[in-house]
Amino acid sequence: MNRAELVRAIKHKKTFLCVGLDTDLTKIPEHLLDDEDPIFSFNKAIIEATEDLCVAYKPNIAFYECYGVKGWQSLQRTWQILPKECFSIADAKRGDIGNTSAMYAQAFFDEKVSGLGFDSITIAPYMGEDSVKPFLATPNKWAIVLALTSNIGSKDFQNFTNEMGEQLYEAVINKVNRWGTKENTMFVVGATRGEAFLQIRKHAPDHFLLVPGVGAQGGSLEDVCQFGMNADCGLLVNSTRGIIYASKGKDFAERAREEAFLLQQTMQAELEKAGIV
Repeated sequence: MNRAELVRAIKHKKTFLCVGLDTDLTKIPEHLLDDEDPIFSFNKAIIEATEDLCVAYKPNIAFYECYGVKGWQSLQRTWQILPKECFSIADAKRGDIGNTSAMYAQAFFDEKVSGLGFDSITIAPYMGEDSVKPFLATPNKWAIVLALTSNIGSKDFQNFTNEMGEQLYEAVINKVNRWGTKENTMFVVGATRGEAFLQIRKHAPDHFLLVPGVGAQGGSLEDVCQFGMNADCGLLVNSTRGIIYASKGKDFAERAREEAFLLQQTMQAELEKAGIV
């Protein structure tokens, strides 16, 4: 999916919601555990309940690879049923030197080789240019680079200030802007960082931002929109636990839809207020 297609999807569906598929066997409804592939059964029901309310899905790869071969099979089956009009994100946070990054890109982008063909992958850029650029070599694929996250340890490194007064997350954005464009790179910015979006937009005014932390983590969607939205929306706001774990009963898919609908309605109002739809 290219940028123009993503923007069209946002305008058509009147939402910029990304649903996280961090499927934990200890948290899904017990009645699914007897299925041959409970992870896939859960994901399928969530996708079918929410696909008209979101524009992206983001499986966190750790929740699949921890189960070995069976987990990868569940991931592959899940990717195969993701709606084609939705942007797909492999939340893998890979980051290694060039030849290894090229193999990671093949693993998540090349369906003929791996059975997976995600639109994008999240990347930890600590090792620099050759840990990012191999992911940009495939047309219409995206590198989503960690910039300013909202976890407790984020301040250990991300706010380090150099002799020019530039914080590390700013240096990351400015460097990545030299390697890619708004057509193939995005940045991860945690929703709980609030007004930091103003600073982010100074360095990346036109890029899309992947924003986790809304919902269960306490991030404010209104603040994200106020400080982070641009002329094309420029936001993919992720919600995981607040949607997929809204219920542990047999009504889990219906409850997931209800929560996704509430977010979609709020997002539609923000898009209308900004004159985007």
